[in-house]
Amino acid sequence: MLFRSWTLTLLLALAALPRSGQSTGEPAEQPVKMHQTTEWNIRPSQAFDVLCLLNTLTVDSFYLGYYDSDYRKFAPKLTPEAKAALANLKRKVKDEKGQIISASLCLYFSATDDSTLDDLIATLAETSQMQNNLKKTPYYDDGGWALFESVRADLGVVFHFLKDIHFEDYWRDSILPIENAKIDSIKNDLPKYNVIAEVETLLGFPLSSNKITVYMLYYSQPHGIKITGTRFLTDVAWPFRIVVRNAAHEMMHPPFVLGTDPRLVAALNQLKTDDFLMDKAVHHNPAFGYNSLDGFMEEDCVQALEQLINEKLKIDREAHLRWKESDDGMHVFAVALYEVMKKERFNDKQETFQDFVIRYIRSGELGPGKIKPLYEAFYAPVLKGK
Repeated sequence: MLFRSWTLTLLLALAALPRSGQSTGEPAEQPVKMHQTTEWNIRPSQAFDVLCLLNTLTVDSFYLGYYDSDYRKFAPKLTPEAKAALANLKRKVKDEKGQIISASLCLYFSATDDSTLDDLIATLAETSQMQNNLKKTPYYDDGGWALFESVRADLGVVFHFLKDIHFEDYWRDSILPIENAKIDSIKNDLPKYNVIAEVETLLGFPLSSNKITVYMLYYSQPHGIKITGTRFLTDVAWPFRIVVRNAAHEMMHPPFVLGTDPRLVAALNQLKTDDFLMDKAVHHNPAFGYNSLDGFMEEDCVQALEQLINEKLKIDREAHLRWKESDDGMHVFAVALYEVMKKERFNDKQETFQDFVIRYIRSGELGPGKIKPLYEAFYAPVLKGK
């Protein structure tokens, strides 16, 4: 999640790659070397736990369903100033901009080396380095930075409140042991899963690194959160399979480039006339995120790709159940895309995912008016079996 409307962002390394079927006019370059292995690094993070806790401290009912008992521990200690700052934070980021507070803040602060509450406070006092680092990523824009600056004072109030109530001691004594125990229970099994190689094979381009860093948190439910680099946040409440699924999923954001390929822009614009798709994109519960068409489409593409990887690695959740129950059943394009990819044996032709999507939307097989029939065809065997 970004401090702006979700847009499909440009990966600079990918932008230099020629598209299939296009000539660059230059001598043929050597094929880009894909990674063959995955290196795993898993660790806790006080800083990211602090940022994720803010969802609950704003008294957002969506998060109280997960952390009500934790909220009741902190609620009696909340000062009037902290309550006002948290209310402002929720109003500006979630209510007015439709963004997820934790995901937005974790992304921004991941452009620093912050690992503790003290680090967050220090960065907030002088944000120039964070801004400079963000500008080197696909996730920066001036509007997003202006929004961050507008909540900077509120964040300062909340961070100092947590400092005053000795949250660091509480986290070290009560939260960190839980996270370390979870890390110890899964770290030896992670190297069995070569996620990076699977992701690169489906996307058709190499990632910036073959090293996945997982931050094991206590307050991140129900979100898996992608941050800068090949890193993401997961939660102690989730079983091992979900951690691996999240790794595959988050490494694929974004799965294609938009800014340099007018074919993709035109293809995705065609789908704005699909009433079935647009109903889900516009009318889903905004608490789940994906509150722009670009963000909705990006997420559904990644979900369909992830399902293919999960099935290959034998860590999948049955696809029909997954999409019927996930996020109130909003991911209808993921279902349609998955149906087409399975039918057409996606990747047999060694084309990039981006070219595959463009080709099938242009052909009409995945175009306007086809999403609902594909969705219904996918679920027809299930309904028939009832």
